[in-house]
Amino acid sequence: MLIIFGVLSVSFILTYLIPGDPAKMILGQRADEESVKSLRLELGLDKPFIFQYTGFIIRTAKGDFGKSYLTDRDVSQTIMEKIPATALLSFVSILLSAFFGILSGVISSIKPYSFKDYFFILFSLLGISIPQFVLALLLIFIFGSKLNILPIAGYIDNGSYYIILPAIALAFRPLAIITRITRTSMLDELNKDYVRTARAKGLSEFKIIIKHALRNALNPVITTLSSSLAATLGGVFFIEYIFNWPGIGSLAMDSIMKLDFPMIQGTILFSAIVFVVINFLVDILYALINPKVKLG
Repeated sequence: MLIIFGVLSVSFILTYLIPGDPAKMILGQRADEESVKSLRLELGLDKPFIFQYTGFIIRTAKGDFGKSYLTDRDVSQTIMEKIPATALLSFVSILLSAFFGILSGVISSIKPYSFKDYFFILFSLLGISIPQFVLALLLIFIFGSKLNILPIAGYIDNGSYYIILPAIALAFRPLAIITRITRTSMLDELNKDYVRTARAKGLSEFKIIIKHALRNALNPVITTLSSSLAATLGGVFFIEYIFNWPGIGSLAMDSIMKLDFPMIQGTILFSAIVFVVINFLVDILYALINPKVKLG
């Protein structure tokens, strides 16, 4: 709860400090001062900071996120409509990063310092180094503009291939991190005594790697997935906006551009709640995988 309260406070302070007048954004820059003053009074923007902040905290605690300045619709209702698009993109990207990251890490660890190993090391360094929005623009330029083989904006209601570029852009960085962590963890496990014993008993290399080493190597990978989910939540804002994906990220970026304070605060709060819940679920999963870990 302290985390949520902190996020609420920070989001309100940031929106309060954002330069610009929401009333002028709504009415237009040519609106007369009387109209602007009247709208500011209606929205409660004329009140001192402490009164606005207290009212915001009380309303949010009651589950009232307010109404959008621009559409006059309930913030919570608008966010609920955008959840499926964001959830789909996040799920596909995490699935891609987890599957190919673990696969790449395992392949890299089987023959360390080979050509394949160096290739995946270079791949992971590239994935960690390049910002997600830069990768998104490169994918648009190469596959959308030059090769013209994939759409650069839109939603899956126009075709499932519309998710390919945004999912790759969102998955690339966590995939690289998971590859690196899996490789390191697998190399550590493959050098332990129980692996040598299994080989001495004549077990196949496939069983040793998958059934024994990989299972024990997954503990740090699961922990990495938690931080990868956090990175995905952060990256989805830019990726959705760049690819015009109709999710919460696009909604948040559009709200920031138009100074729609209630919508900005609502999307930030929703992201914080999702982040806390995901971390709690990851902790449970980590405890299930590693019996030595006890839930507090």
